[in-house]
Amino acid sequence: MNTSTHPLITFIGGGNMASAIIGGLVRQGHPASALQVVEPWDEQRAKLAQQFPGMAVLGAASAELQPSELVVWAVKPQTFKDAAAATNLFVAGALHLSVAAGITSESIARWLGSERIVRAMPNTPALVGLGMTGLMARAAVTADDKTLIERVVRTTGEMVWVNVEADLDAVTALSGSGPAYVFFFLEAMRDAGARMGLAPEVAQQLAIGTFIGAATLAQRSTDPLQTLRERVTSKGGTTYAAITSMEASDMKALFEKALVAAQTRAAELGAEFGK
Repeated sequence: MNTSTHPLITFIGGGNMASAIIGGLVRQGHPASALQVVEPWDEQRAKLAQQFPGMAVLGAASAELQPSELVVWAVKPQTFKDAAAATNLFVAGALHLSVAAGITSESIARWLGSERIVRAMPNTPALVGLGMTGLMARAAVTADDKTLIERVVRTTGEMVWVNVEADLDAVTALSGSGPAYVFFFLEAMRDAGARMGLAPEVAQQLAIGTFIGAATLAQRSTDPLQTLRERVTSKGGTTYAAITSMEASDMKALFEKALVAAQTRAAELGAEFGK
């Protein structure tokens, strides 16, 4: 294996997000033999071994772990500290990428005894290569380190770097939790359509197609979001009636309140599980 082309990458945790990144790497030519995963659950280990032949899949960190250039921490916030204690001996000298919500880089640096840490906040559309990930690097992370991180994260979709770590709590609220908000609105649109007389599957198809189309239009257009909205909202028309109803309910303020709640909880997770 040419490590300069295909560095050995270790995943601590082999759940959905790790699987999304592994799948993206393999699709882009990274050999499964240059990947290794520590996953305690038997069923998930078997699934990973079947899905990615040639990849080393271990039930626990041990001397079987080969020295790797990058370690991806795809564990739940409440299990990170214990996972770090069990794994730290076998991953010395590596660059670390954490996708655990809320856990600060300061806590991770303390647990791992390393300053080469990048925090990431991905989201579930990474499973289909359309993720949005926020990234923040500690000062010890080099330009080459960032290049490697970008190469790995790009397999799941788009990314943005932030300079202030606290901004990751806002990223968590906006894009990390964001897919759930979209699904919430899709459910509401489907259910409303059904109550209006449409077959539920037809209402769902209309709702999903509308979200995809509107998001794509917003992505490709150079016009502000407000302008795009106003073009659909003729005064006295059907869209105007809907938007006026939403404004009367102060929906925008309620939605912002919900995002602030998510941002606050992200910070609480760091305080709760980062000790």
